[in-house]
Amino acid sequence: MSVETFEYIGNELDVFSHARRWKSYWTSFLRPYIAGDVLEVGAGLGVNTAQIHNSEVRSIHCIEPDEALAAQLRGTVCGKEAITVSVGTISGLQGRLFDSILYIDVLEHIKDDKSELADAIRLLRPGGRLIVLAPAHQALYSPFDKAIGHFRRYDRRSLRLCSPPLSRLERMSYLDCVGLIASTMNKLLLKQSLPTLRQILFWDNYLIPASKALDPWLKYAVGKSIVAVWVRTE
Repeated sequence: MSVETFEYIGNELDVFSHARRWKSYWTSFLRPYIAGDVLEVGAGLGVNTAQIHNSEVRSIHCIEPDEALAAQLRGTVCGKEAITVSVGTISGLQGRLFDSILYIDVLEHIKDDKSELADAIRLLRPGGRLIVLAPAHQALYSPFDKAIGHFRRYDRRSLRLCSPPLSRLERMSYLDCVGLIASTMNKLLLKQSLPTLRQILFWDNYLIPASKALDPWLKYAVGKSIVAVWVRTE
């Protein structure tokens, strides 16, 4: 069987690896839904892999279609128990079952997102969870999105339309309400294809703590990122 691969065109992964508060925020939000045998789709450099590990996780399998990124990912997780890496897409995982499947800033890179999630849900055990974190609001689609290969951004309606069969939508929320302001400014004023490290650190050090405080107060109704969690029903 041939392995399906492609070369990732984005160059933002190193810059965003410095967004430690953001990663800590979304992982704490998603932690109740991550357990058992976990599949991380499009794991990239592996900067999220350690974040998603918790006491309820038995194993993590990282799949990455870019061979160069997968090689770096193997170096990142080398020696860590219960973490494995393979090159390819979920089509090469037929026959394996997981308890949690994560798409962390990945689904927007996949042209046929509905088919992708329909295939992913079949890799879950009954009661398992399919988790998506993605950039929100198509109106904010910017040169940055285009430069790193985003096909789209999502809102509640468009992401709900991706709901796979054999599933029930358990939760859908926005995160990072203050960061939404920064994204709007980039769209209207800066029009950058890639944020600078200084901008990422400002967002991470100052805007994320503010969002973390305000998001619950706003009932997660506003934000620059969107989260969806589906449960496999049968």
